[in-house]
Amino acid sequence: MKVILSHDVDHLKLSEHLLKDFIVQKYYVRTMLEFGKGMISFKEVLNRFAELFHNKWNGVNELISLHNSLNIKSVFFLGVANGRGLSYRHEDAAYWIKHIYENNFEVGVHGIAFENFADMKIEFKRFEKYLGNNDFGIRMHYLKMTENTLSYMKECGYKYDCTLNQFKDPYFKDGILEFPLQIMDGWVMDGNKRWQTRNFEQAKDYTKQEIEKAQNVNLNYLSILFHDRYYSNSFITWKVWYEWLLQYLMDNKFELTDYRTVIKNDKRFY
Repeated sequence: MKVILSHDVDHLKLSEHLLKDFIVQKYYVRTMLEFGKGMISFKEVLNRFAELFHNKWNGVNELISLHNSLNIKSVFFLGVANGRGLSYRHEDAAYWIKHIYENNFEVGVHGIAFENFADMKIEFKRFEKYLGNNDFGIRMHYLKMTENTLSYMKECGYKYDCTLNQFKDPYFKDGILEFPLQIMDGWVMDGNKRWQTRNFEQAKDYTKQEIEKAQNVNLNYLSILFHDRYYSNSFITWKVWYEWLLQYLMDNKFELTDYRTVIKNDKRFY
């Protein structure tokens, strides 16, 4: 079974949210809830409050360094429109898209528009301009989808989508190649994705069960999403879990790849 690692870049700086939404306020309420329930340490609380001064809410470079040290591929999805808590500037998105691509990692769109074709096409053309080519896929922010979304993606020119949560191998639907998503960090740490309710050992057990489930249904490709934001000492359990996951996958001889490589090498997908 081949494993595809991916990362949704939902934030770049804390300051993106100060005048636009209540993301920061909710984040610190969440912090105190997790601390009160004994899920995070006092050191993590201090690290999270220190972010107010560091103004950094992404772990893109840290993940690039980690993966390069292990010779592992992964995919980053960045937004080129704002909505539902994704608030970074287009100029910042353009910088990071080019930066990631120049570091030899696959990069795609973290889509906002999922109901309106015209808005979706604007995102596609904007990302194409920033990247310099049209060879990229998409994952919708918050995994939003309607019955028309996939056909809109195809019409825009996306090479694939990886939004749907299904224990199925990649398949074509409405003319576009769909790579279903099976494991996400938020589901691992808590099924509701609101705050952490599992400790490290519980997270490992859950992950092993999901990987075993994928093997039991004979998946050829397993898709895993880890948000770059959580590769931080402000989220120790998440960070240690991801490092454990990479080692677990390598120890068990899974091949770690990306969507672009799968499409290139599997004749069913081109």
